[in-house]
Amino acid sequence: MSFQDIFKSSFLSNIASISILDMVLSMALAFAIGMFIFLIYKKTFSGVMYSSSFGVTLVALTMISTLVILAVTSNVVLSLGMVGALSIVRFRTAIKEPLDIAFLFWSIAVGIVLAAGMIPLAVFGSVVIGIILLVFANKKSHVNPYIMVLHCNNHDSEVMATEFLKKQASRFAVKSKTVQKGLIELNIEVRLKDENTDFVNILSEMNGINSAVLVNYNGDYMG
Repeated sequence: MSFQDIFKSSFLSNIASISILDMVLSMALAFAIGMFIFLIYKKTFSGVMYSSSFGVTLVALTMISTLVILAVTSNVVLSLGMVGALSIVRFRTAIKEPLDIAFLFWSIAVGIVLAAGMIPLAVFGSVVIGIILLVFANKKSHVNPYIMVLHCNNHDSEVMATEFLKKQASRFAVKSKTVQKGLIELNIEVRLKDENTDFVNILSEMNGINSAVLVNYNGDYMG
């Protein structure tokens, strides 16, 4: 072993393993595509409360994935250690919207593909996925289910309201019924014939109807 080998640092020898140009280009593209994913998420969001922090997370995930894969591809030993380190990470944040999972995987996948040097695939794939999400996620139809919450005074008003709803809706199904003294609460799933909701005003003015509430039904029914 020579005198030079004694002071040789394996850490310093890894500095030039990835060129500056590759790092700048990869991180810049990751940021650009991450912003594109963020804008698609913002345009297609259909939940109850929009979270801007989740959109920023998508950009960060894209860049972090690129950073990690760049390091892994430059050193095989480092890749093994990183797999072990990442295996102990646990994420306990609940995903409320099913579509959010697709955006998370999209961001991670783009970061991996970019770091692998497949830039055309990352760009073309992101554009195609973005167009598909814009077309299908924003597609609205009058056949979407709604929940009608009715408060009736008695059995007669209940029958009158349900008969009226059957004529106005293409589909009618009682989800739950709660009966108290002087009050009947009905949760009814309805599918409208068109987008006109004026029948709710007529229903609320009927005798024996205390209130009528129409709510968009996203499929997660809590009875």
